[in-house]
Amino acid sequence: MSLKNILKNWTLFVSMATGTLLYLLFSQIEALSGAATVLEPVVRELLPVVMFLVLFVTFCKVDFRKMRPVGWHGWIGLVQLLLVAGAVGVIAGLRPTGSRLVLMEAALTCVIAPCASAAPVVTGKLGGDLSAMTTYTFISNFATAFLIPLTFPLVDPSIEMSFFQSFCRIFYRVCTVLLGPMLLAYVVKHYFHRVHRVVLSVRDLSFYLWACCLAIVTGTTIRNILHAGTSAQVLLLIALFSLLLCLLQFAVGRRLGHRLGFVVECGQAMGQKNTAFAIWIASSYLNPLSSVGPGCYILWQNIINSLQLWRYGRK
Repeated sequence: MSLKNILKNWTLFVSMATGTLLYLLFSQIEALSGAATVLEPVVRELLPVVMFLVLFVTFCKVDFRKMRPVGWHGWIGLVQLLLVAGAVGVIAGLRPTGSRLVLMEAALTCVIAPCASAAPVVTGKLGGDLSAMTTYTFISNFATAFLIPLTFPLVDPSIEMSFFQSFCRIFYRVCTVLLGPMLLAYVVKHYFHRVHRVVLSVRDLSFYLWACCLAIVTGTTIRNILHAGTSAQVLLLIALFSLLLCLLQFAVGRRLGHRLGFVVECGQAMGQKNTAFAIWIASSYLNPLSSVGPGCYILWQNIINSLQLWRYGRK
């Protein structure tokens, strides 16, 4: 197999490996420490820009007339709600402390996190319904804005969280991430036809932009894990829990999708999480160490996505 085919078939693996390698090089080689200091704020500012472009290009392909709730949205949302209720019930009932509480909070963030903004990109690559997936991404993110202020005080009574203020804060973040690129894509698609044709003419542009974004996120995740400030045993347990939850959610979603006739869509809706959002809510409202959970989750979900894309390519 040629290098070109390897890069094409295993793009997400290559992106994660690149992000990991670059972080280790700049953090461990003393001669590059000066460059790392200069590049870190640049990379931090670059990430939201690349993510905006990923969503903009994806939304340029969406048929906005088809963006409406469909049957499988409700079933996936119901299963997600049951998982969140179960996780909150376990924590509220057992009242764990110390590392056990961190572990359970990490698990909760992996479950309550909304559908990833990039899920439509992977769904489109796997031959799924891009419009329906985009619609569910909005539904999932807005639903999470309601769930978090309702459930987090039950997890930890010491959390002082005003429902209205927390909802507005989360809602604003969701709108900034999703509505901005969608509105721009709508304007370009309906009023700037030449620009729209140029965007669509570049095959898989959104996917390769997402691969660049993934490299940055992976490097950041590796840094957070290595500087977590806890024992290797706790980190290993969090990583294993996030792996089990990742496999569980993908499996449940695909199983439900088989029954409903939307295997790809349900699998991605259930399993592919907005981990950047999950890391933010864990750092803002829970023990910051619990953010390692969604940090590990992003690695697992993209390994699964890579395997799915490889299988789809072989077919």
